[in-house]
Amino acid sequence: MPRDGTATKERILDAAEKLFETNGIAATSVDQIIEASGTSKGAFFHHFATKRALSQALVERYVEADLSMLAKGLDAVADVTDPVERVLGFLRFYERWAIELVSADSACLYLAVLTEKDLLDDTTSGAVERAIIGWRVEFAALLRAAFRARGLGRKVNADDLADHLFATFEGGYLLCRTFRSADPMRGQLRVFRQLVEGLLTA
Repeated sequence: MPRDGTATKERILDAAEKLFETNGIAATSVDQIIEASGTSKGAFFHHFATKRALSQALVERYVEADLSMLAKGLDAVADVTDPVERVLGFLRFYERWAIELVSADSACLYLAVLTEKDLLDDTTSGAVERAIIGWRVEFAALLRAAFRARGLGRKVNADDLADHLFATFEGGYLLCRTFRSADPMRGQLRVFRQLVEGLLTA
């Protein structure tokens, strides 16, 4: 049976993601990625012309996985009719699965990419922006419906609060890495949910 090389490509991406998150992009060499992925130099350059091309492909994959996780949260509350309960159920979804989403040595690829200015280009930064805006638009829409239901109107900026959730995830990764535990992610998401719950149920 002919093989399309998909498995090899994914193995290279998996190895690169772990190395990038651990060591940074600039400090990770192509040879390290080849060794970690158990592939050959020929296989690497068959799939990726340069390390920059690999970085772009990896960010795109990461963004798609991120937006897929957003979609799962939205699907989990799609049948909830009360706007306030929909928001809180959306947040509980991630709080409940926080430990499974991260590990003790977790890091966020977005941070690794955005701090590597020599590797940052419009394609890569545009992909990260797509993820951030995707979360902002969808969560802010849930928030606005809940605000209207509670008569909060324009007292709270829904976009800013939605961005705060994204920032909470990023901060959670930092704490998990610092304390070598997955627990801080759940704790940070719980605190964020409690803050929103207090705002909506006061």
